[in-house]
Amino acid sequence: MITPGESAYEFRVARPEDAKAIRALDGSFTTSTVFEVSVSQHGFALREIPVHPPLTKVFPDDESDEDDVDDEDSGSRTVVAVGVDGDLAGFVAVSYSPWNRRLTIKDIEVAPQHRGGGVGRALMGRAVEFARERGAGHVWLEVTNVNAPSIHAYRRMGFAFCGLDTSLYSGTASEGEQALYMSMLCP
Repeated sequence: MITPGESAYEFRVARPEDAKAIRALDGSFTTSTVFEVSVSQHGFALREIPVHPPLTKVFPDDESDEDDVDDEDSGSRTVVAVGVDGDLAGFVAVSYSPWNRRLTIKDIEVAPQHRGGGVGRALMGRAVEFARERGAGHVWLEVTNVNAPSIHAYRRMGFAFCGLDTSLYSGTASEGEQALYMSMLCP
């Protein structure tokens, strides 16, 4: 899968020397809309609503992401996109669970100056390639309801909503947000 501008990047499995740049990547975003979640006894509904002023979300450091670089033979992989300047443009970290044939997108981030040029789509394509190699039946991810830009991107890539957790972020810096789950069949 080649996307516009993709030739300006090197995509490769992360190396130990990439760990520091992966941890330092700015995954924050600004959005003028969020998805409002309404829960009823029969399920849930989403409605995109404007927010003013625009919301800027900065993710806290994740102390548990010490495994930024994975063993090639494991069920996990991190792929990086490196720009022509040698700087990290983005990465995707995935893990495969054989029992349910699910490839989980643990994290995907694109540096702000590289957004909108196909880097995220290309990284997701590398994740799907890994899913195929492992025999995955589907690809699954979690995203906060306030991350409208990513939700729109995932839907364009073929993901659909498949679940909700209203308490996942309770007691965290993301208190008040809801976790939306999205999946797609492995093409």
